[in-house]
Amino acid sequence: MRHFLNTADWTRAELDAMLADARAMKKSPVGDALKNKTIALLFLNNSLRTRTSFDIGARQLGGHAVVLSPSGGMWPLEFEDGAVMDGEAEEHVKEAAAVLSRYADIIGVRAFPKFVDWAEDRKDKVLNAFARYSSVPVVNMETITHPCQELAHIMAVEDQLALEGRPGTDGKKFLLTWTYHPKPLNTAVANSALMIAAKYGMDVTLLCPTPDYVLDERYVAQARKDCAANGRTLTVTHDIEAAYKGAEIVYAKSWGALPYFGNWAPEKPIRDAHKHFIVDEEKMALTNAALVSHCLPMRRNVKMADAVFDSAACIAYEEAENRLHVQKAVMKALVRA
Repeated sequence: MRHFLNTADWTRAELDAMLADARAMKKSPVGDALKNKTIALLFLNNSLRTRTSFDIGARQLGGHAVVLSPSGGMWPLEFEDGAVMDGEAEEHVKEAAAVLSRYADIIGVRAFPKFVDWAEDRKDKVLNAFARYSSVPVVNMETITHPCQELAHIMAVEDQLALEGRPGTDGKKFLLTWTYHPKPLNTAVANSALMIAAKYGMDVTLLCPTPDYVLDERYVAQARKDCAANGRTLTVTHDIEAAYKGAEIVYAKSWGALPYFGNWAPEKPIRDAHKHFIVDEEKMALTNAALVSHCLPMRRNVKMADAVFDSAACIAYEEAENRLHVQKAVMKALVRA
């Protein structure tokens, strides 16, 4: 039995097989690979694309999805081993995971950081607890990484590059750029984008306002390792012009600075001072006819200008559509493992 918690746990060849399956299902969406299978989807945070695409994907393959959330009447859960449960939690994850494993064939988990203490959040306790106590495969539907988004993104990039007559990701210049948002956001998609670009043989640049916005060393180190294995480089910079120059893929994402977890007031003026990191036409003109994307949801004319998002260079809708098909491929791979 295998879980799908992080793409670092899977080889490029294994991910390529999932992508090939996803492409086949994009052409022919309906099948029976999940016939008589049940998928339990645990949402501790809001979702539009993830919830919809997993539910529809399970149905398209003959399965059935059950969505669980705190607002839907689920008991509050305890995740600490050895806890004296005299507080709000009514049930321990040990029992929840064990029982759901008796009902379902796959368990999906979506649980964002608490944004209070990154040292605690980076332990990814909710996802890891379900993986530890479940006897069926567990899928990460976004915690501190977002592997399903990674696959959807790389699929969109590969397909569009092929359509434009410049196939393959190896050797391409990939820019992950921080963008402004009025609130501090999760680093999950940024962590994932960094890792998948490195795994797929690209020269990777991480652009952010200050050293405080550099991503967790766990993910930077993984990306650097994969870049080195592929004969590529990982560059961290705060220079907008240098970062955009010659880029062939631009991925935009907002995130909060890790040192300020639990103390966001002093971080806000730093973030507010960097609204000029918006992805606009002027910056895109510095690139090498770059593709551009965002995971969505996205605040228009805050993160990315309308003129860029609505241009032919933007593959965000393809990426969003691909979520449906890569997740079907992931579920198929897990029930067969």
